[in-house]
Amino acid sequence: DFPVGPVRIIVVLLTVGLTWILAGIMLGSQNGFPRIQQLLGDPRPKRYKCGLHQPCPEKHFAFRLVTGAANVIGPKICLEDKMLMSSVINNVGRGLNYLLVSVSADVSDLLNFLRGIHEGTLVMVASYDDPATKLNDDARKMLADLGSSSIKEVAFRDTWVFVGAKGIQDKSPFEQLMKNNKNTNKYEGWPEAVELEGCVPQRTLDAE
Repeated sequence: DFPVGPVRIIVVLLTVGLTWILAGIMLGSQNGFPRIQQLLGDPRPKRYKCGLHQPCPEKHFAFRLVTGAANVIGPKICLEDKMLMSSVINNVGRGLNYLLVSVSADVSDLLNFLRGIHEGTLVMVASYDDPATKLNDDARKMLADLGSSSIKEVAFRDTWVFVGAKGIQDKSPFEQLMKNNKNTNKYEGWPEAVELEGCVPQRTLDAE
């Protein structure tokens, strides 16, 4: 007797293959994938600058800041889809990481940086491990003048992110503080990492 089983399998495979080719031709592509994805909709979310969920308005810059996680994973600072600071770039360190100047354990470096800021300059800060031990009253006041509402409360091993500007008239809306609390800490001795993203007006970057 002629084996019917294998023949049926071959017929089914040929039928499926021809159907798939025909569908591809009718949908306008050789294998059917591109047009089918268009019809069904791409399930992947659209990615905007710095990973934002929606695009920024005109005359705004996209940003994303992420604090360090405990004393293991360093912070990240992204502006207009360009990663300016991260562990991969190897330009971050423990303490306060601020844009354009790498971190230092010496608070005098931070003070010199803050004093030299021109009117309208954007300042982005992300903590790593411990942001407060080296801070003094002068540094806290300068950061408050840049628009920080929480700088007076930043303490040992808190996680803190902040975006402000020299000459800002009101308190910045871009700030997050997670307090170090042994009852709520995600990591042993440290709270969870804090993430901040948004769109900042270009006018804050207009220097004198």
